[in-house]
Amino acid sequence: MAASQTIMCINSGSSSLKFHLYEMGPPRGRGPAEDGSGPRLPEDGPGEELLARGAVEGIGQGGGRLWFVDCSGETFADRVLDSVEYEYAIDQALAVLSDRELPSIEAIGHRVVHGGPNHFSPKILTPELINDLREHRAWAPLHMSAGLRVIEALRAQRPGLPQVACFDTAFHAGMPEIARRLPLPRRFFDQGVHKYGFHGLSYEYVLSVLAERAKGRVVIAHLGNGGSMVACLDGHPVETTMGMTPLGGFMMGTRSGDLDPGVLIYLVRECGYDDKTLERLLDKESGLQGVSGETADMETLLELRAGGHAAAAQAVEMFCYQARRTIGSLAAVLGGLDLLVFTGGIGENAVTVRSLICEGLEYLGVVMDPIRNQANASIVSTPGASCSVMLVHTNEELMIARHTYELVFGGIDAGASRRGEASGAVPDHVPSSEGGPL
Repeated sequence: MAASQTIMCINSGSSSLKFHLYEMGPPRGRGPAEDGSGPRLPEDGPGEELLARGAVEGIGQGGGRLWFVDCSGETFADRVLDSVEYEYAIDQALAVLSDRELPSIEAIGHRVVHGGPNHFSPKILTPELINDLREHRAWAPLHMSAGLRVIEALRAQRPGLPQVACFDTAFHAGMPEIARRLPLPRRFFDQGVHKYGFHGLSYEYVLSVLAERAKGRVVIAHLGNGGSMVACLDGHPVETTMGMTPLGGFMMGTRSGDLDPGVLIYLVRECGYDDKTLERLLDKESGLQGVSGETADMETLLELRAGGHAAAAQAVEMFCYQARRTIGSLAAVLGGLDLLVFTGGIGENAVTVRSLICEGLEYLGVVMDPIRNQANASIVSTPGASCSVMLVHTNEELMIARHTYELVFGGIDAGASRRGEASGAVPDHVPSSEGGPL
């Protein structure tokens, strides 16, 4: 059994880096029986403690911000940075953690958005793997380019430190081919052009929390700046919304989601768009941002909607309509619905959005309890409803730490790892200028 190790988890976005520092160790025993006469009680999961978390924001935008908080929520770094690039961001973050005299980092785990056609499980980053990921970065160019720069910067600064790639696509690899295959000539599937799915680390964590509740027909809705859903049958994914890239599915913060392919042909042929301008339009200028004409931030849109802003109201209603339609289609795949789970920043916190999404899903047994929903309770459906509705606070970084610890140090059983909960809890009230990259 491996000893405790300090693992840094990095989530690379198109303009931000998020850091979480975990102390990971072997399972902790619960101690002897209360009367002192018996053996130790069963172990209660692996030792997992969040030591600190932080971010560098505004990368590549001419100026940025670095902040870190410790496990009690106390801020120990908050500063403005000039002319921030990924390499400088890494250097500054490592310096802050070193000055804090935290335990030495023993391994680094990365959320890698796309594993391409060859990688479907966490892997130690080697020069060969990095080269392969570089060759396939066209699968998710904005995310992959940033992630690879971060990996290379850490290889240069900490050459002896093991790094692990945790692929967001890995969770969906077991979906049936009928769900993964696109309606294109068969040769494209063999070239890796098929549905991959994303947010896999989030879904994996949610299922670990659900445990026995995951049995049956479950839809998990990860709603944030990026959004997707997955249909699971007895804990196994059978369908998801995002496709070959994170652009697919229902509308998101700044992403269009699925479109009639003829729209793209029209934009190229009649409006002069090329691959770069199309990518910017679909990835940065569409979704809630494009429809509202104001912002991609759901909290702000809800405030504008309450104040009578028509375009903001329409953006919110479109989002909820598309999400509701998606739940219905996934329930059709499953043959019904036993459990609906909301997670992600919007899913966990936006009371109005959850309510609007679930209106009209009564035919699936979804009946919301307004009081529970307003309180952000763990169960927000009415008692006795045939389909339970739950909120689960996702933790992609903890999944990265678990995979990294298991792969590098071989110290914990995979099943036990998925069942554990982090003992350190850092409050989420620290302001951030940007949501997660997905």
